[in-house]
Amino acid sequence: MEILPFEIAETAHAMRRSFDRRAASLGVTRAQWKVLFRLSRQPGLRQVELADKLDVEPITLSRIIDRLAEAGLVERTPDPADRRAWRLQVTDTAQPLIAKLRKLAEGLVDDAFKGLSDQELETMRDNLMRIRDNLAAAEGCRKAANQ
Repeated sequence: MEILPFEIAETAHAMRRSFDRRAASLGVTRAQWKVLFRLSRQPGLRQVELADKLDVEPITLSRIIDRLAEAGLVERTPDPADRRAWRLQVTDTAQPLIAKLRKLAEGLVDDAFKGLSDQELETMRDNLMRIRDNLAAAEGCRKAANQ
């Protein structure tokens, strides 16, 4: 059992590495794809909200957004509720690239889960969710004990 967390991490690493190789042909990094994907699903996020959702430092995200904005793929618009904040949107120019990246990601998923039945995939998804829930509950108990 002690090597299972290592195997989970290695599997995630292999998937990230495979995606990186595939996305490189389109000139996009994984970090850029994560931004484009999230903003295509949740347009109008503030930079600080997006940084939190992607679990990156705001300064790191700012640099990624700068590059994507220079390429015409993301635009910043002023937040009407906070003059200091920016809302982020993907541009129409980004839509064909996002479609290609989604297709690329679908190919990765097909390759990664080849030979696994729908039932096996559902069981895996349920087990992973239970692991995340267990960790969240344990973390909640620790926080309560420390207060």
